[in-house]
Amino acid sequence: MKYVIGIDQSTQGTKVLLFDEQGKIIGRTDRPHRQIILSNNYVEHDPEEIWNNTVSCIKEVIEKNGIDKNDVVTIGISNQRETTVAWNKKTGKPVYNAIVWQCARAEELCQKLNVDGFGKKVNEITGLNYSPYYAGPKMSWILNNVSEARALNENGELCFGTIDSWLLFKLTGEFKTDVSNASRTMLMDLEKLCWSREICNRFGISLDSLPVICASDECFGCTDLEGYFENKVTVSAMMGDSHAALFGQGCHKEGMIKATYGTGSSIMMNVGTKPVMCDGIAACVAWKRNGQIYYVLEGNVTFSCAVITWLKDDLKLIYDAKESGKLAKLANPDDVTVLVPAFSGLGAPHWDTSAKASICFMSRTTGKNEVVRAAEDSIAHQITDVVETMVNNAGVSVTELRVDGGATRDKYLMQFQSDMLNCKLLVPDVEELSCIGAAYMAGLSKGIYEETVFENINRSSYEPQMNEETRTAKRNLWKKAVESVRRNKI
Repeated sequence: MKYVIGIDQSTQGTKVLLFDEQGKIIGRTDRPHRQIILSNNYVEHDPEEIWNNTVSCIKEVIEKNGIDKNDVVTIGISNQRETTVAWNKKTGKPVYNAIVWQCARAEELCQKLNVDGFGKKVNEITGLNYSPYYAGPKMSWILNNVSEARALNENGELCFGTIDSWLLFKLTGEFKTDVSNASRTMLMDLEKLCWSREICNRFGISLDSLPVICASDECFGCTDLEGYFENKVTVSAMMGDSHAALFGQGCHKEGMIKATYGTGSSIMMNVGTKPVMCDGIAACVAWKRNGQIYYVLEGNVTFSCAVITWLKDDLKLIYDAKESGKLAKLANPDDVTVLVPAFSGLGAPHWDTSAKASICFMSRTTGKNEVVRAAEDSIAHQITDVVETMVNNAGVSVTELRVDGGATRDKYLMQFQSDMLNCKLLVPDVEELSCIGAAYMAGLSKGIYEETVFENINRSSYEPQMNEETRTAKRNLWKKAVESVRRNKI
């Protein structure tokens, strides 16, 4: 038997899945990592903790399932994307904590550099909206604020990378990334598929400090996992988590669309072999495979299912995330409370980093159930905003949405999402499509899998049930609430 390992290094933790040679999941191990929230709302992770968790998870999933570690043939990596790491090229030691994609600490820097139409030029070259959430501004912030990084940069000994590059470097010693991750840094030329010297210069980033950009299905290097493997194992795929989920969902044809429900949400549409520009929505690379490049439109919701964590950990309204959908169903149907979870500003399609979270339209009888329902509804409304923008600007129609992530088990949320979009939702019988996508890409690259491997995924469906009048009323209230938080700044 040959085995494939899929690593999904996400915002909340590290997941490692073990796949057999038919592409079926036979084992899983998880490790959470600390969410380092500083007093100024900076969000960080410890890169060494992430690395150590990855090593532990790989070893545990092999040993727990009793397989021969020598039968592991290849590894695929999917990762939280814009989260940025800086490390010493010689020692492999980080010079600062990883700055998480949610963190907008580079906002002031971005504003300062946005002269002479620089933001517009960034959008034209990279396909991304000019924003501090991407890796490029985070790298520049590190150079401006971490003296060790500046010194290493001057000596040509600094590495900047997203989490895929960090893990690959620790696994293999290679300094590489794939096109999907590179396209989310705000530093890559979308059509030329190389680092933009003009943009990097403006941010003060040396091209020598950036990884080599590769296809998504290349041999990225080989690892013995700190001496654990007797025979080195090839890393044969790397993809950003949302791109990997699109691939794992089987959205390989133009016009197919998926939404990943995570801490934030990614809504991604395959637009084929040429980039398409769309107002308020990012254009980036889906993947490069077998020498062929594919592009996507993507809208990112910055605070999606994290709103349920907020209900649980901060407000103490629920004890378990599984409660939220059940309580939402119990809410008063006449209550019109709307929650806009702009805790980290608003992402696509609004792109307003200064917006603040708000609860609107409450009445005296608004209680716990109604607030929980408003939180649930906010997830679906934000995704609907992105899909509607794609449809209106890209000239496409959506008849089905393929979804993934832990929240797809929430029947209330899935039905409400189908109602707001007025289209069918297809929910897979497995959760971790990001990890599946990376593992399948690696297995296909090594010739272990055939294209039929995607048939392993079975799906259930939701059909819209809400009448048009009710749907329109709910959408209009949501839009009024969003406009309110954008207009009423502190």
